[in-house]
Amino acid sequence: MKKSKPPSRRAEIHQLYQVYAAGLETLSVCALLTFLHKEQKELTANEEKAESLIDRFEINETENSSMTFEGFLRYMESKECCVFNQAHTSVYQDMNQPLTSYFISTSHNTYLTGDQLVGQSSLDAYVSALRKGCRCLEIDCWDGPDMEPVVYHGHTLTSKILFKDVITTVGQHAFEVSAYPVILSLENHCSREQQEVMAEYLISILGENLLIAPLDHPTAGDLPSPNKKKVVVAEALSDLVIYTRSVKFISFSHSRDNQNCYENTSMEEKKACKLLKASGSDFVEHNQKFLSRIYPTGLRMSSSNYKPVEFWNAGSQLVALNFQSPGLPMDLNDGLFQDNGSCGYVLKPAVLMSTQMHFDPSSSHHKRKSTYLLLKVISGSNLPLPRSGKALDPFVRVEIHGIASDSCRKNTHTVKNNSLSPRWDTDMSFTIRLPELCLVRFCVRDQTGILSSEFVGQYTLPFKSLKKGEPASAGRWRGVGQSDEGLNYIR
Repeated sequence: MKKSKPPSRRAEIHQLYQVYAAGLETLSVCALLTFLHKEQKELTANEEKAESLIDRFEINETENSSMTFEGFLRYMESKECCVFNQAHTSVYQDMNQPLTSYFISTSHNTYLTGDQLVGQSSLDAYVSALRKGCRCLEIDCWDGPDMEPVVYHGHTLTSKILFKDVITTVGQHAFEVSAYPVILSLENHCSREQQEVMAEYLISILGENLLIAPLDHPTAGDLPSPNKKKVVVAEALSDLVIYTRSVKFISFSHSRDNQNCYENTSMEEKKACKLLKASGSDFVEHNQKFLSRIYPTGLRMSSSNYKPVEFWNAGSQLVALNFQSPGLPMDLNDGLFQDNGSCGYVLKPAVLMSTQMHFDPSSSHHKRKSTYLLLKVISGSNLPLPRSGKALDPFVRVEIHGIASDSCRKNTHTVKNNSLSPRWDTDMSFTIRLPELCLVRFCVRDQTGILSSEFVGQYTLPFKSLKKGEPASAGRWRGVGQSDEGLNYIR
């Protein structure tokens, strides 16, 4: 049998391996099973599970089916040990509730690849959004030459693409990564003649995938569930609108008395913020019955984004972001919608759907038993270098994004001049009142001065998708170089 060599990297994992190897060269099935039970909290794991891990990750021939350190390291750096619960990488939620019961991945100005003054419009932007699981696309439609409607950001220098090409692209890619409905949010500025052309393209190009008649569904008096076959729903052109007719928002009481279930409202972020602060519980109640779409203010010329969390906390289903603009808001969006198999639909928690709670997300008083998150940030591996090529002075910031009273962040200390294998061994604890509304973000930063730091990489996931146990990997994360190596921590 080939003996395990001293590790050239990941000393912290080797120390853990040695604890369970108990002086032997390899981990036996029994020792690995003890590790799974005690450290990974996989209490249902049995010897068959341990043997299957050895078969998958051990490439050396060992005696009596055991695991060398190299096999153990491969296992520890695999998706098996990802902090994201792998059961949530498939659709596991109830998909038979009305559309109002879900957060729906929503893009703003989907056609743009840059800013909204001189940026390029591109069909690739639609492909990219759909491949991220986006289920609500925006199409700004204007009269074009030769009776061909065009898509661009009106009255600006953004480039133009043909409406028919956009619809063709949507038809080709709508259901590549998700089988659930796509909503087309058509911002219609076209003449009646070119609207007729748009309708013809929608029908002829999308064919049977275009929803043109009400569905026979069991949720009578409500919107249908995501769970119909693959369909595309148009949100403009009155003859084609079935479930998402846009109406002007006047007040919550007006909507309660006059709005139909198939009508939805769109409002700019600043107006939505005012409503949230003035009457948060009314906003939540409104979103139990109707779809609401929030979009960035027109003053965001660079296509920047607002933080979406506060609108998810109010139950808004269609929180629209500029998918082409990386940063914290899109990190949070990607984190939320990797849940439920990345299908673009995430079931809202019960606190947002209960008609008895009268939940107000802006209140600081929530009569809920606290949940305690205890974790230890252990180490990093192969962090991407900055353009200067100089080794990083990295630290890790752990952020909780949820209701205001839950939102907070804590930092590890800084490790000097170490991009390859920084080690922090920092314990952190968080008290959380509404974990079902929380996202956890792990962000690596480079300390560039006493009070300054620069972004290196991040990983975000829903609190409810955290896998219990220790230690684990933060998996793939957004950052310079798109490193596949990340953070190890106990949680």
